[in-house]
Order: sequence, then structure tokens, then C-alpha cells
Amino acid sequence: MTANGTSKQQLVILELEGLSPDDTVEQAIWDQAPHNYDIKFIRANLSPGGDGETRAISTLSDELCASVDGLMVFRHYLTKEDIARFSKLKVVVRMGVGFDRLDRVALAERKITVCNVPDYGTNEIADHALALALSLRRGILLHHELQRSTPPAPWQPAYSPLVARLQGATFGVLGLGRIGMAAALRAKAFGWKVIFFDPYTPNGVDKALQITRVRTIEELFRQSTTLSIHCPHTRETRGMVSTSLLDLLPPGAILVNTARGEIVDLDAVEKALKSGKLAGAGLDVLPVEPIPEPAPSLIQAYRNKEAWLEGRLVITPHNAFFSPSSFEDIRTNSAQTMRDVLIDGLKTNVIHPHDE
Repeated sequence: MTANGTSKQQLVILELEGLSPDDTVEQAIWDQAPHNYDIKFIRANLSPGGDGETRAISTLSDELCASVDGLMVFRHYLTKEDIARFSKLKVVVRMGVGFDRLDRVALAERKITVCNVPDYGTNEIADHALALALSLRRGILLHHELQRSTPPAPWQPAYSPLVARLQGATFGVLGLGRIGMAAALRAKAFGWKVIFFDPYTPNGVDKALQITRVRTIEELFRQSTTLSIHCPHTRETRGMVSTSLLDLLPPGAILVNTARGEIVDLDAVEKALKSGKLAGAGLDVLPVEPIPEPAPSLIQAYRNKEAWLEGRLVITPHNAFFSPSSFEDIRTNSAQTMRDVLIDGLKTNVIHPHDE
């Protein structure tokens, strides 16, 4: 009941995956200030903990879907057919930065507000990108593999195009958003000369960060001995990093991708590794996740520990964002965004239909 004795309107908020076994974080945010709604928060547990076996949205009951006012989505795709089942839906919060898994055309047609959570995991992803670059460029992975081979390699450095001095070499950043900027500053601290390409970054950012802006993506690839990808997956960037760009890299370059797998042509990476254009690659994201079977040929070679890839390729399962602290940030910031928009009528983190 409200203060004047009238009944509160019920709002149903559904979190698809079930990232946590309890709802203390979310309930604290629903209850942090008075409002005129009775909040019913439900976990569908389609992917408990955000990992492991995943059930489809189609397995949810029609009754549940029809009751939902706010939907929180972590890794599921939200299709036009899914959206049609949520007849009361007003707000969708994508529990992360990217929103390419949401059918935004269908959501816009229904006038459903879409939000994301851009302010989590920045440090973790930037740290992960540098960790991949460093473990490849300093030969850590290579020597690790050699020292546990049978028989172990001699107790001496292995000469490889992977291993090179960082100071004075060029670290290229493709996409200078929050994470790209954090990665650039870390690379600069290690002594790399940092350059970047991002046509959407305002003029002057390069001066503030004391890094170098290049005018074209081709120039970025020509100069970068280590290149780290930090741009979103959009119509413009899908498949953008292909053979034509990788061929521009200096011989023995390293490629790191902690952004979106769809940006990089995996066959082109395999070709560049085989030719020596790439000395190594660190991939936290892949074009299709989870990896389908049969796996792409590069993934098969990696899994089979083929000799030509020894120490040259590292793959992590889209976990660059993860730490216990960042997971808490996802929950807190997602719930706060949902409250702001669905309950309080604010415009926090709203993604407009024309936004990429």
C-alpha cells in the first residue's frame, strides 16, 4: 500500500541467466528509495552463474513472459520471436557493454527502451589485453610450452619472432573508448609507443593522453608491431579485420582481441600465423561462442597442440571482463539502470535505435 492507502502497482523484473544464487544486491537497489511499485524480481536461471549449460528463452512459460515489465539479459540473444512473447515489456537492460545480441529493430517497433551497462570491467579487460600481449611478446607462453615438452627444451632462451623489446616498439589500439583508453595508458606505462585509430574520438584526446592518432586504419596496421582491438561489433566493424588489413602489419606482429569475435576473420588470422605475418595472437573472443563443432581449423590446430602453433596462440573463453568485483559491478549497475529507467523514469544508459 502507498502512504495514501492505495494499492501499489506490481512490476515484474526478470533476469534471464541467474548470475547469482541470491538477490540481495538487486533488492537493496529496488528498496533504496520510496516508490509506488511492488517489485517482483524473478531469476529464470537459464544459465546459472552466467556459465555452464544454457537453456533457450523459448523454454520459458508463456505465462511468465507475458507478465514481465523489465528484462535483464547477460549473454542470451534476444530475437524478434522472443520479444513477441513479452507483451508487457517496457525496458531491456543488457548486462554489459555490447548490445549486438538484441534485435533492436523489433524492440524499437514495440517502443521498448533498451539500455546497456558501459561502466564495468574496464580495468579487467584492459589488464587482460596487456596480459595477453605481454605473455606473447615476452615469450612466456612459448617458454612455458617448451619447458614442459618431452623431453624439455634446453635451459636457455628460445629465439623466436615473438620475443622482442617493448620499449620503442609500437602498440596500436583500434577503438579508443573507455577500455581502449585504459589499455593505451597501460601500454604507454610499459614503454610502448602508443598509436590509435578511432574516427569517433574527439580531436584533442591524443594530446591529453600523450599518444599518437593516425588518420586511417590502414596506417594503424602498417605501424603496429602489437595491435589490440577495442572497438564494438557493429555493421561497420563486422569482419573488418581481414586478410587485407593483416597483410599490412609488420612481419612478426602480435594481434590481441578482447572486444568482439565477429570483428576478426578467424581464417585470416590462421593464414597470417602460418605465413609469419603474425608471430602470435591472443583471443578472448571468437566469431561464434561457444565454439561450434566441428571447430574452425585454427581452433582444431590449437586444441591438437600442433607444433607450428606452439606458444603462438592463446585463447581465453570471453572472460577478460571477469573478476568477482566486476561481477558484482554488473549486478549492481544493471539493477540500478533498471530502477532508474523502469521505476524512476530516468534515461540512464539508454541506447537509441540509431546508435551503433
